Amino acid sequence: MCRNITTLRGLEPAATSEEIEAGARQYVRKITGVQKTSDATEAAFERAVAIITQATHDVLEELPPRKVPPKTVPPLRRASVIARKATNSA
Repeated sequence: MCRNITTLRGLEPAATSEEIEAGARQYVRKITGVQKTSDATEAAFERAVAIITQATHDVLEELPPRKVPPKTVPPLRRASVIARKATNSA
């Protein structure tokens, strides 16, 4: 459905809460078509993100380990994103 959502199961180290929420947020954006929330959409959007984030935490904890790690690195682990975040927080 969405090529931008990367596999989080099997990462070493394990997926962080930030990575899981980012995936949930991307999923909700994709299925709703809401890229920027408004007063009319924010509460429902954030509620959906919270529910999907929790469900993702649950399923990642319950599934057995992967035999082969994912082929792609989540965006929050990419050097360009880390550098951009460091620049923005400075």
